[in-house]
Amino acid sequence: MKVLHVAPHLGGGVGKAHAAIQNVLPCEVERTFALLEAPRDRRYADFIERRGARVVVARALEEIAALAAEADIVQFEFWNHPRLFECLARCPFPAMRSVFWSHISGLDTPLIPAGLMDRAMRFVFTTSASLGAAAVASLSEPAKARLKVINSGFGFPGGQRRAPQRDRKPAIAYLGTVDFVKMHPGFFDVIDGLPDNAICVAVWGEFDPSGPVTTRVRGMRHPARVKLCGATPDPASALSDADIFFYPLQRNHYGTAENVLIEAMSLGLVPIVLDNAAEKAIIRDGETGLVARSIEEAGSLLQRLLSSPDLRERLSRNAAMHVAETRTPAISARDLMVLWLGMLSKPRQDHDFRQAVGRSPSDWFMATQGKTRLVRNSPTGEGPPQSSKGTLASKGTLAHFESAFPGDASLARHR
Repeated sequence: MKVLHVAPHLGGGVGKAHAAIQNVLPCEVERTFALLEAPRDRRYADFIERRGARVVVARALEEIAALAAEADIVQFEFWNHPRLFECLARCPFPAMRSVFWSHISGLDTPLIPAGLMDRAMRFVFTTSASLGAAAVASLSEPAKARLKVINSGFGFPGGQRRAPQRDRKPAIAYLGTVDFVKMHPGFFDVIDGLPDNAICVAVWGEFDPSGPVTTRVRGMRHPARVKLCGATPDPASALSDADIFFYPLQRNHYGTAENVLIEAMSLGLVPIVLDNAAEKAIIRDGETGLVARSIEEAGSLLQRLLSSPDLRERLSRNAAMHVAETRTPAISARDLMVLWLGMLSKPRQDHDFRQAVGRSPSDWFMATQGKTRLVRNSPTGEGPPQSSKGTLASKGTLAHFESAFPGDASLARHR
């Protein structure tokens, strides 16, 4: 079975997911990854190649079409990247069996065009939360029957849960986007309001030394409680000493599989999150973690967890067990195999994706913004809106589309 994956690149969560899956797929599956831009970070692309797949950077859309003609299955790794929309609208695709694996939730901007879900032979989400998207509700029943959920976030391979320590103060950690585009702005208020001065929170992730997060930490009544640790190449080690994973995110954040949350749980860290759809699809409140209805309640739950070693032990054990049983590369590889094998009996189909996404860069950008909402710095599954780290070309934004199609008149009217 020959599977062609069409992707803008293999960075971030997409590359990590496919690297893990490549390790466990049957050798009978021949995978080719056609990338629409040269990768800036080849870590996952190189890993995938070493495990037997082929990775090519397409020089022209005709090359994508030729690869699609040779494939049994063509799977689009979907998020709101300008090059992917250009490919969908302008590539002279042959008749093919098409699958979309969406790495954005579609619950908020960026939206998933309903026409793509309707025209694809199969459309796959990375979180069950996406089934609640407005675009899904508008689909016909046959189109809804072609939807599926396959997880793309996994625990650490061979991760060993470290039993919570009772002879010291519990350690708290956060790892991820250190920016209020994704972190809830009340994150540091909660830490500042804890009654115990001995608390220390390790915040892992790249941060702007002059940005809002750093400014907020400096303005705390107890700034010594927070340690901005920066990015880490080894998240398992970064989290290895922590007991609690404090992870309250913005209400309209763009995460889907939330890899870091699942990784933390696999190590036995007890998560505290807000009741956003993506997090609720991962955590069972009171069983594998704690889910708060507000940032104030998150602070109360954090205090409760700090003072209750028995609760930490129970939730820690359950969290690690739940991830080990439900969120592994082997499970997702099996689900993909079932999907692909089921499609092989279907005839190839012609696809006109332009009917779903439009013909111009302006159409492609607006396809994920909604009819009445223009968000200049809207995220993809891998980038922030209105980020303090510079929005000149944040991924999926108007600036990103303008950088991909410089001088395009259709985009100019949005300025």
